[in-house]
Amino acid sequence: MFDESPYAAARIPGAEFVELSGRDHAWFVDPEQITAPVQRFLTEMWRRGEWDAIEAERILATVLFTDIVSSTSLAAELGDRRWREQLERHHALVRRQLARYGGRELDAAGDGIFASFDGPARAIRCAQAISSAVAELGLQIRAGLHTGECEVVDGKMAGIAVHIGARVASAAGPGEVLVSSTVKDLVAGSGIAFRDRGSTQLKGIPAEWHLYAVDSA
Repeated sequence: MFDESPYAAARIPGAEFVELSGRDHAWFVDPEQITAPVQRFLTEMWRRGEWDAIEAERILATVLFTDIVSSTSLAAELGDRRWREQLERHHALVRRQLARYGGRELDAAGDGIFASFDGPARAIRCAQAISSAVAELGLQIRAGLHTGECEVVDGKMAGIAVHIGARVASAAGPGEVLVSSTVKDLVAGSGIAFRDRGSTQLKGIPAEWHLYAVDSA
């Protein structure tokens, strides 16, 4: 290994071969004499602009957000225990539909579900199926969908596309599945019909966005 080290150093831009004193090569014997030259090397690479930041992974996905209509008043009416049981039943129904349509649950905070799909048509049909399923519990949901490039950070989906999806959901009415114009355009030819909801300003999102409600018929 020692003989190969100068060879490796000569082929790494900006690197140098540093021979350290001592009888043991284990790093924990004297970590400071190892970390100091490594830090110098990294600092110099950064100063010269030769150390490029690793670009976050980005994937194209359709994001779905749902939440229960009038959840606060329902929770007050049912009480904590019965509301918790109702939420558990709601979540079970939602997860059943996600599994059926190939959705991936990303978060389940409070009474809302955040999921992603590989295709927008399946995401729309899943949202419709969720709306029908939770009606058995006497619940209504609002749902919003958007398709765009999302960042994947520590296994979690983030980025402007996720924020747009959440804002679209917040603009939906009771029992409504609302989508961005991006989603509508992508599912052309799928047989899914829409009602024009016009343009609106989504909170915190630049420019106006044209939204469409999925026609349940």
